[in-house]
Amino acid sequence: MFDFIPQIPLADWVDAATNFITSTFSFVFNPIRNQFGDFMSWTASQLSAIPPFVIVILVAVCAFFITGKRIGLAAFSVVGLILIDNQGLWDQLMSTFTLVIIASLLSIIIGVPVGILMSKSKTAEAIILPILDFMQTMPAFVYLIPAVAFFSIGMVPGVFASLIFATPPTVRFTNLGIRQVSTELVEAAEAFGSTGSQRLFKVELPMAKKTIMAGINQTVMLSLSMVVIASMIGAPGLGRPVLSALQRAQAGPGFVAGLSIVILAIIMDRFTQNIYKK
Repeated sequence: MFDFIPQIPLADWVDAATNFITSTFSFVFNPIRNQFGDFMSWTASQLSAIPPFVIVILVAVCAFFITGKRIGLAAFSVVGLILIDNQGLWDQLMSTFTLVIIASLLSIIIGVPVGILMSKSKTAEAIILPILDFMQTMPAFVYLIPAVAFFSIGMVPGVFASLIFATPPTVRFTNLGIRQVSTELVEAAEAFGSTGSQRLFKVELPMAKKTIMAGINQTVMLSLSMVVIASMIGAPGLGRPVLSALQRAQAGPGFVAGLSIVILAIIMDRFTQNIYKK
């Protein structure tokens, strides 16, 4: 119907931009890929070197106290982690945990300051909100393309893709939490002569803590949801046996690996939920 309009070479432009960024900033991407990749591999190997029963006990004790000395989450954690070890997926579990934790920490480090900036500036909010919408609505598979272009394959591009996909909730909830702080409290702090940074760290952030932690919870869950997708570009972890089972049409191994991801997701979700409810 619109044949009279010449086709816009958008794909060519994106290819050219990606090639330009990759070649121009290779001095940045290469050290990140090598050094950061080695660090994550070392972290995963160190976690795998810890006897599983030690980690199971630590998780159970933490779960017991973080839930107000209730036995439910602790018992589930013990049974779930023992099951994962029993199925021979413990090393993959540690790789997945490393990827999720590092991606989540980076998302929080980036997301909280950006959310604070949005809460303080309507101009910043107007600029950043469309970017967040773009990051959340773009299919997760698309993030794998620049990730591979910039960082080759492995755990680093998996973290990069997870970072883009999982950061928006922390930004949005931080912005929302600070904006919802009572104006009376802020005005009272101003009346007592507090500076902007004092109001932020002593009034606004503490009052917005629960909302911000809810956003962090969502960020952790979204990072975990990228595990299987990241395995397509060589990221180690529980996503690999799921992908392998899918390619070979093996329902059993795929179900076991998927169940392991679910167990990890429930444990991490309950941990973060109980943290922000306190």
